[in-house]
Amino acid sequence: MKKILGIGNALVDALYQITDETLLDEMRLPKGSMQLIDTERYTDIRQRMKNQPVKLATGGSACNTILALANLGMDTGLIGKIADDEPGRFFENNFRQLGTRTYLQHEDLPTGVASTFITPDGQRTFGTYLGAAACLRPEDLQWEWPGKYDYLYIEGYLVQNHDLIEQAVDMAREAGCRVCLDLASYNIVEAEHDFFIRLLKKTDIVFANEEEARALTGKSPREALDELAEICEVAVVKTGAEGAMARSCNEEATAVAAVPVPHVTDTTAAGDFFAAGFLCAHANRKPLKDCLRAGTVLASEVIQIVGTQLAEDTWTRLRGLPELQY
Repeated sequence: MKKILGIGNALVDALYQITDETLLDEMRLPKGSMQLIDTERYTDIRQRMKNQPVKLATGGSACNTILALANLGMDTGLIGKIADDEPGRFFENNFRQLGTRTYLQHEDLPTGVASTFITPDGQRTFGTYLGAAACLRPEDLQWEWPGKYDYLYIEGYLVQNHDLIEQAVDMAREAGCRVCLDLASYNIVEAEHDFFIRLLKKTDIVFANEEEARALTGKSPREALDELAEICEVAVVKTGAEGAMARSCNEEATAVAAVPVPHVTDTTAAGDFFAAGFLCAHANRKPLKDCLRAGTVLASEVIQIVGTQLAEDTWTRLRGLPELQY
């Protein structure tokens, strides 16, 4: 069985369902974006939302992908940084119970929290306090870790630390481990455009949604796919309700339609679960079309619930998909 290692911001998600979108404006959170916030803004958000219902779950982009892969039965590992506090223990225990090897360093700052606001259309907006997660440093990484795995999955949200990402990528490439990168968010791609272009030259599989692809290339999703496939071994562009498309450096592009769902409840982790389905199928040597199908199926399941905790009978059904069988 192929093994997949993830590295990302180890966070606990605080999920709020809101109906008044003016609340986002008041908190200076553009709808649909991911904004990094400092301690003062995090405290303000907690104060504003203290009387509102909240659901807690393990979070962080790469962490969501590893969580889904572990539930699919894949051999997984996770690199991140937490505190020795209640949220940190909750986070680590959740992954250990799934059988994921945790390479979690500890820091004095509190464990990071992503305050996630879900509007009635299923769109999610993040105010992310990184806390301990932001303290993950290149020297925290051990060179032998990637050598135990076949894929290293990196979330683009780590881009605030260029040295960390480049160290992780170099370690993976030296170990013969495929580098997989998710571009994270359109506003981050815009802010770090040149760095992402440089990073893609060392990336084997890249995931982008249409906004991220346009922010990176200035082109339509289909044209962006071709450009990305000239740089990476495999390029994937997700087009929301229309589905997703992929192309490898030596194949024609292929596409699949999105899986219809009766109601979109929460788009949190849709891209993360898509990546999990795609990578699971890819690790099982499936063609790109099957990888795309697996990704869209997983994404369709998670957008129908709040958070990322699918029911066990759902996971049982997903593990039986032909696209995910070796």
